[in-house]
Amino acid sequence: MKLPAQCHFVVITAAAVMFVVASPAIAVADSPAPVSTPFDDPALEWGPCPDFFPAGCRIAVLQGNPAARNADIFFKLPPDTAVPHHWHTSAERIVLVSGEFRVRYDGHPPVTMQPGSYAYGPAGLPHDGYCAAGDPCVLFIAFEEPVDAIPTQ
Repeated sequence: MKLPAQCHFVVITAAAVMFVVASPAIAVADSPAPVSTPFDDPALEWGPCPDFFPAGCRIAVLQGNPAARNADIFFKLPPDTAVPHHWHTSAERIVLVSGEFRVRYDGHPPVTMQPGSYAYGPAGLPHDGYCAAGDPCVLFIAFEEPVDAIPTQ
């Protein structure tokens, strides 16, 4: 049976619409599950910071592999603790979750962060920090490249 030309257009259009509508569902099915983690979750696995960081400094991996690209971490410091001068091979995107934190990037004035504050640190730019007396500082940090911290000399 031969279909009129208009029917071919309708069948092809319907097939294209079905593909476009189904495609996002396929992409979502193959993606990782969403994650939501409070900073005080007792199930968080806190590990050590690099050796040159102060005692009591801890890191919890939230998402990704710290040895690969695009990992997210919580970085925790006790109150009244200084972060030594260092740099990262990756840019870092920081949101302060708790405490009061001062960060100072070389060549720029220091910034005092309050909970909810955002800071961006370009890759390779040395900086230091300080968690003020009072509450511990917890920072959410997103790294584009593998997580590292290189002390300055």
